Amino acid sequence: MNVTIRKIGNSEGIIIPKEVLERMGLKAGDTFELKESSGSIELVPEQEDLGEQLEAARRGMKKYHVALKELAK
Repeated sequence: MNVTIRKIGNSEGIIIPKEVLERMGLKAGDTFELKESSGSIELVPEQEDLGEQLEAARRGMKKYHVALKELAK
């Protein structure tokens, strides 16, 4: 698939086709890490920090511990 670098305001960028975004489960506002190697560019979606996700899960389990205990019966 070929894409063209285009002028976007004072910067340059590429337009990622809608079909690719849908297949990859991506949307506007998602962030990427840009990697360069051997004359190529790779865009890797940033992953949320696992520690943050675990802490959010712990808070939710603590807040709803009574309901979770009842559901576990």
